[in-house]
Amino acid sequence: MGNAISTCLSKYATFTGRASRSEYWFFVLFTFLVGLVAGLIAGVLGSDVLGYAIQIAFWLPGLAVSIRRMHDVDKSGWFILVPIYGFILSVTAGTVGSNRFGD
Repeated sequence: MGNAISTCLSKYATFTGRASRSEYWFFVLFTFLVGLVAGLIAGVLGSDVLGYAIQIAFWLPGLAVSIRRMHDVDKSGWFILVPIYGFILSVTAGTVGSNRFGD
């Protein structure tokens, strides 16, 4: 789990290549949990600044890993704009071996 998160954060704005299903979903879980904790802290402090800062910080790596996830199933990154089909692709097993987006 930690490896998937560190990979996503180290590829902060890398839109090329592929992201495995586990890498993608661990990052989604991580951002959800961080957002939940930030929301609790914001509720105690009475300020939404922390929540907004975290949303801004994780927006770009979230977008990048989503596009790389589409590449793993051999689809264009633009498919993240099609909500239901994009979700179906995000839970689909990736292409075995290399595809047009890499190994």
